[in-house]
Amino acid sequence: VQLQASGGGLVQAGGSLRLSCAASGRSFNRYVMGWFRQAPGKEREFVATISWAGTRRYYSDSVKGRFTISRDNAESAVYLQMNNLKPEDTAVYYCAADVNSVSGAVSVESTRYDSWGQGTQVTVSS
Repeated sequence: VQLQASGGGLVQAGGSLRLSCAASGRSFNRYVMGWFRQAPGKEREFVATISWAGTRRYYSDSVKGRFTISRDNAESAVYLQMNNLKPEDTAVYYCAADVNSVSGAVSVESTRYDSWGQGTQVTVSS
């Protein structure tokens, strides 16, 4: 599975961005999808995850209420709408796929995800 993330950029605090992640593969509707991020000098951290059909979504406390994850299985894509951005949201954002899930359960653990995109830079200025 190949993942291609896009949509990053430079935005002022309080602004919005929408990240997209396009996936290859014929079984996208059976992939649990997630977004992670890594700021300079920090470890990669979980941001959001969504189940096969989009019925279950889970967010980190730091983005809950500001970010929304969604997916379009017909387009084999997952999105991350980011509103009210803060300077501490500055990071490289990665989309990831759990292609071996048998239950469709979402996960915050990066080790559950088998495929990763190349990352897209998000920079929020104060």
